[in-house]
Amino acid sequence: MRRLAIVIVTFKRQELLAGLLDSILGLTRAPWRVVVVDNENSAQTAALVADFAARVDAQWPPAADDPDAEGGASRVVYDPMETNTGGSGGFSEGVRRAFELGAEWFWVMDDDVAVLPEGLEALERWSGEADAIMGQRRDFDGGHFFWQHRFWPALAIYNPLSRDGWRPGERYKLANALCFEGGCFSRRVVEKVGLPDARFFIYLDDALYGYLASKVGPVIYVPDYVLSRRREVANKEIGSVRQLNSTSDMTRYYITRNRGYLARYFKLYGDYSAPGFAVGTALTFAKELVRLLIVDRDHLRSGMARLVAGHRDARAILRDPSWEPMPPLA
Repeated sequence: MRRLAIVIVTFKRQELLAGLLDSILGLTRAPWRVVVVDNENSAQTAALVADFAARVDAQWPPAADDPDAEGGASRVVYDPMETNTGGSGGFSEGVRRAFELGAEWFWVMDDDVAVLPEGLEALERWSGEADAIMGQRRDFDGGHFFWQHRFWPALAIYNPLSRDGWRPGERYKLANALCFEGGCFSRRVVEKVGLPDARFFIYLDDALYGYLASKVGPVIYVPDYVLSRRREVANKEIGSVRQLNSTSDMTRYYITRNRGYLARYFKLYGDYSAPGFAVGTALTFAKELVRLLIVDRDHLRSGMARLVAGHRDARAILRDPSWEPMPPLA
């Protein structure tokens, strides 16, 4: 992949970030850039990234034909934010920065993962097949991490019937979602659909970006493992493959609030259905109620309050006459 930039968003998790940066040094192929967006704007993170930059540039000196390297030399770009913009704002900023530097591919990830040594090579093998690629992930315990690769726009929910196994001879699965925990996409996608929408703050921004990418070309989910998750999350096993993870009241708010943004984008492409959206909202509340009862029982009252507040604000977004989608960059 020519001029691939790894885009990392971090916030107050220096120990996890250090593990991710160490894993990047174990890649079998050098990334063109590593852009670290620091939502904390922390001196500790700045020092950590500076040390990483020195090690990267000693291991992989910039190519002689790469005179536009940040600072005239380094592959590593540190991008501190004045305020915490959430994962959505961080990825929007990181992709913007890498785009302006001239990146042609963007491999995006949070700070609580580690890349696998041949992860970049695995993605590169698929770069001729699609402009957006999602590799498989290992969970924090080393097992397989299930990901729902299909989204139902009419209901604005992930397809609960998505298959996880691979049939004999199945090279990849067509997807219409991405995950910003290891998703990879080309410059063409960014030019056509614009930057990730920072207004989401957290949650569903990556699902939407994969949906938009699928409107300009194929999005594929491939069987190669490219990274592993490193942060243990309380969960409850659901069947033999799926699990229900714990979450926060803040996330619960955005789970329902951001459905308003999804609906606005789906309307642009004729994929919005008011009755279907209502059904999807009911299913979302049902799922979150189950999560509260099974995994987060101590937050039952506060969690339901945040879900209702998010739903109220989603309805306001649906009625907002000033709303506009993110503009294309081409």
